[in-house]
Amino acid sequence: MTNPAVRTVLADLRTRIGSLEGGAACRRGVLPFGVPEIDRRLPGGGLAFGGLHEVAGGGNGAVDGAAAALFAAGIAARTGGAVLWCVTRADLFAPALAQAGLPPGRVVHLETGDEGDLLACFEDGLRHGGPSAVVAEVARLPMVASRRLMLAAETGGGIGIVLRRWSRQGQATDFGQPTASLTRWRVTASASAPLPVPGVGRSRWRLELVRCRAGESFEVEVEACDGQGRLALPAALADRSAPARRRFGGAAG
Repeated sequence: MTNPAVRTVLADLRTRIGSLEGGAACRRGVLPFGVPEIDRRLPGGGLAFGGLHEVAGGGNGAVDGAAAALFAAGIAARTGGAVLWCVTRADLFAPALAQAGLPPGRVVHLETGDEGDLLACFEDGLRHGGPSAVVAEVARLPMVASRRLMLAAETGGGIGIVLRRWSRQGQATDFGQPTASLTRWRVTASASAPLPVPGVGRSRWRLELVRCRAGESFEVEVEACDGQGRLALPAALADRSAPARRRFGGAAG
């Protein structure tokens, strides 16, 4: 049987090692998406507070990043507190963020002249701990910078979101470079949901978890964020009307 004193020392070492590996962030809790098909695949059942997460657009959206920005806004909206959003170009569309659950009254916008200053402000915002989420739009994320940001997020306890945006499609290859982020997401716009009357239905995205520390990659089609920042799965084929099921070869029942 192990000596009680030895067990105490081992427990202390495990705690300290867990803190160095991001365990402290996990103990602060997670932010679930509320979609079981996503949450069950994430360590702890959601996005870790006190951690850094990356988001980028896929396909043609790699440059404009509209779907990725709305995905990030939905995450920030569900944290419930103030949000610091850092940019280098003044093209953030506040009404779109509000439709994703993030009204102007909760957002503090910060514009810098270059990405060096932006990363410094991002780090300060994460370390401060006041905002429940800090979003920064950057093209490049060097490993050293990502490690500093990860440590700052662990200190402050909020959720840090790196929104990767590029001026040219070819620059998107930088998204494959290693960073210290806990998760890495790619969001690609898909055809919106059909409506029974002429019009545009709720937007849909192909959501890819490209990398997840202590987890596995996956992709899933989702309906875009609603007014509370929540995602949803499209209606299952079995839930279609009888005529629709017949068109797809199913029994009318």
